Amino acid sequence: MTDLGTSTISAVSWDDPDAVRLREAQRVELDARYGTDDHEPGALPTAETMAVFLVARDGDGTAVGCGGLRPLGPGSAEIKRMYVDPSARGTGVATALLRALEDHARELGIPRLLLETGTGQPDAMRFYQREGYEPIEAYGPYRGESISRCFARDL
Repeated sequence: MTDLGTSTISAVSWDDPDAVRLREAQRVELDARYGTDDHEPGALPTAETMAVFLVARDGDGTAVGCGGLRPLGPGSAEIKRMYVDPSARGTGVATALLRALEDHARELGIPRLLLETGTGQPDAMRFYQREGYEPIEAYGPYRGESISRCFARDL
């Protein structure tokens, strides 16, 4: 568990009710930004494909953010379902979640993290670059996707 002052980040199961609620809220936001057509190429993350899934809670215990790691192969993993409730944005929760995911990757012996976001999320692109993630060529299912923007960081 990571302590954020009065907030915490802890690993939960994929089907944890707060994790499900946060992922559903993310989907609603992405549908509003991109339309309701399928806007995620490739296989959707599942409990079986995620190495860890984290939930951040505020001082009252309310779940306000989430994110997970999906191994891609030897030496790399993908950050999936990184989301912070709009009420908690700008409070440091996203940065703390990202650092906690990086810590888990190190513990798992994963030296490189990749992620994909989209052109409709300039705030996310700025955030990841500010946090040390560099733009890279699209990888895997994101190759050829005009709205995909991919990033990576060596830990």
